[in-house]
Amino acid sequence: MTDSASRPGARTEPDDDAKAPGGDPRTESRRVARVVLLDPDDRILLLHGYEPDDPGQTWWFTPGGGLEGDESREEAARRELAEETGITDIELGPVLWTRYCSFPFDGRRWDQDEWYYLARTRRTETAPRPQALTELENRSLAGLRWWTSAELSAARETVYPTRLAELLRTLLDEGPPSAPVVLAPEIV
Repeated sequence: MTDSASRPGARTEPDDDAKAPGGDPRTESRRVARVVLLDPDDRILLLHGYEPDDPGQTWWFTPGGGLEGDESREEAARRELAEETGITDIELGPVLWTRYCSFPFDGRRWDQDEWYYLARTRRTETAPRPQALTELENRSLAGLRWWTSAELSAARETVYPTRLAELLRTLLDEGPPSAPVVLAPEIV
């Protein structure tokens, strides 16, 4: 794992132990790295997903996904962002938030220990393009979109984490927290 404490201005990362108990073979327990990607206008990039067997059940969420092999969370954040958006020219910042979530998706339950990294890009294009989606992502992603803070606050659609509009506003007003904020668990 990358030692983030050795970088200038970096903080020690939160405990990396997954919080979800395992056991059920239909439960996918994962350590996840997510990216709060902001462009020069402070817009956030979100992916539009849906339940593969029910395309009418949709939501928006940050890019990211599970760690592969022995990669660090930082490496996973960069890899997932590149695969899901095609964006590689970023400045990866600190971990903003952590959370445990559990939800049904594609016929199984997913228990996730998620870390949300701040990232900045100078790219202002309006249509990033996925580069290397998994089979499941191909069956469950409808697109990507840049959102302003005001648009996110006014959204009537489901967004995860559910407090993302408030969290983004605080981030833009106050800057990154001095230590990662532990969000309340979300169990759907």
